[in-house]
Amino acid sequence: MANAPWAEIREKFQAALALSRVELHKNPEKEPYKSKYGARALLEEVKALLGPAPEDEDERPQAEDGLGAGDHALGLPAEVVEAEGPIAQGAVRLAVIEFHLGVNHIDTEELSAGEEHLVKCLRLLRKYRLSHDCVSLYIQAQNNLGILWSEREEIETAQAYLESSEALYKQYMKEIGSPPLDPTEHFLPEEEKLTEQERSKRFEKVYTHNLYYLAQVYQHMEMFEKAAHYCHSTLKRQLEHNAYHPMEWAINAATLSQFYINKLCFMEARHCLSAANVIFGQTGKISTTEDTTEAEGEVPELYHQRKGEIARCWIKYCLTLMQNAQLSMQDNIGELDLDKQNELRALRKKELDEEESVRKKAVQFGTGELCDAISAVEEKVTYLRPLDFEEARELFLLGQHYVFEAKEFFQIDGYVTDHIEVVQDHSALFKVLAFFETDMERRCKMHKRRIAMLEPLIVDLNPQYYLLVNRQIQFEIAHAYYDMMDLKVAIADKLRDPDSHIVKKINNLNKSALKYYQLFLDSLRDPNKVFPEHIGEDVLRPAMLAKFRVARLYGKIITADPKKELENLATSLEHYKFIVDYCEKHPEAAREIEVELELSKEMVSLLPTKMERFRTKMALT
Repeated sequence: MANAPWAEIREKFQAALALSRVELHKNPEKEPYKSKYGARALLEEVKALLGPAPEDEDERPQAEDGLGAGDHALGLPAEVVEAEGPIAQGAVRLAVIEFHLGVNHIDTEELSAGEEHLVKCLRLLRKYRLSHDCVSLYIQAQNNLGILWSEREEIETAQAYLESSEALYKQYMKEIGSPPLDPTEHFLPEEEKLTEQERSKRFEKVYTHNLYYLAQVYQHMEMFEKAAHYCHSTLKRQLEHNAYHPMEWAINAATLSQFYINKLCFMEARHCLSAANVIFGQTGKISTTEDTTEAEGEVPELYHQRKGEIARCWIKYCLTLMQNAQLSMQDNIGELDLDKQNELRALRKKELDEEESVRKKAVQFGTGELCDAISAVEEKVTYLRPLDFEEARELFLLGQHYVFEAKEFFQIDGYVTDHIEVVQDHSALFKVLAFFETDMERRCKMHKRRIAMLEPLIVDLNPQYYLLVNRQIQFEIAHAYYDMMDLKVAIADKLRDPDSHIVKKINNLNKSALKYYQLFLDSLRDPNKVFPEHIGEDVLRPAMLAKFRVARLYGKIITADPKKELENLATSLEHYKFIVDYCEKHPEAAREIEVELELSKEMVSLLPTKMERFRTKMALT
């Protein structure tokens, strides 16, 4: 190095960095990595000019620097050793080159070579890893190794590197705290060194990346609580340091809301979704940063897709909050239990009293104007379970607004599965709203709306390619007709003398429910049209419910013909017997339909007597 002009080394290094930053699409089509290879050649020249690694820095075998990158990853704290003197300075500069060579090889999909260079970087810095000059570079090298091992699906190795980085950052901030040198500064003249503010910004960004990668690793390991915590921390830090792109940040916040929704933490979910809306609104309005991805802002389709995805997260919020309220207030036959409703009304005051303390415990996004903007969105949406129709209707209308927004992008042409899921969610919103409605005629109309949006899907779907989706929709349509029939029967029961029009309506609804339940059950048959002796676990409960409801529907057909009624009772008995016999042979099925099985046993016992009375009556007339 002494023989090489320092200015020449610096110049080559800066040229290599410039080539590294060239976006792939700006290279020739047949040479997508041309700029990367150019940067690599310059880095190798700089490495040669710097000379061989100092002897006392290369004393440990590589194997010991592999998994976890040394003692620090095993939980042993680092000691502060400053990189002072020519040997130490030479080691650090070589480490910078090895780091960039490692990243370069990873960028060109040469992972093994990339790993080798990054491990060399760690070995050269090992002694100085907690120093002001080296801590940022060491953490970045470990972060990149964490990503590399994650891509190889060696998740525990990735975890070790990333947790080591996190621990080193925390130790450095606790024991030293001043903004450390950025790796590029090792090849800058003194007058071009970064300000303390810029160093701090870059170091914090390195740590934010570390948390982001850890969130992904914990998600992969199914440590969902931890993954959510790290994701929330990452998003919060990105806002604090203004290091984010609105579209990407918003979709990550909306995705995080789904974790909170599944945990029934609706205040936190609402906060994530409100923040997602506000930040997404910044798309195209803020200046481009180094974090801006190539496609952001250039592709209108991506914008509309992300908007649709956030809308779908809002739909899930509204739907789950309403469904959770229903589960809390329904009786054993799925109707509104007034006692439970009154108990929840009494709890409402307590929930409102505790709101402030719950809010203080939750991680909040943004400060100042941004915080106010997020709060303004939050205030328009409840996080409390709806207790009556009016409260449920507010959530329903919000969910329906986002259904229309989601359907703008997720159309049947091109996004079949997504479109169907949105329509199913829309149907589910009507279904749960009907639970809160006390007027039976209006409830019927809600189920009718569900059928009107679901039936056209069956026409458009190829049952061969969309078998599972087809089954879901058939079952849902059947259930909607089934509920409508029950409601019409209840309305007729209140009338002294139901006219023929009502009877015909009930029978038509019955017939439609039977048709779709039968389509669902027929879809379970093998190519020879034989019903399976053993029903798969994934369709066991719906298949048993379909059989039970078919049995009940045949018993509900209104006819003045005794012979026809006897046939209907026989068919009903046949389906009840199927349920009882199947559960005797397959005990696991009994656990899936305990209530329906007991009723089926009862009907198997009662129906033969009823049928015999019918035969006797028919013989006498």
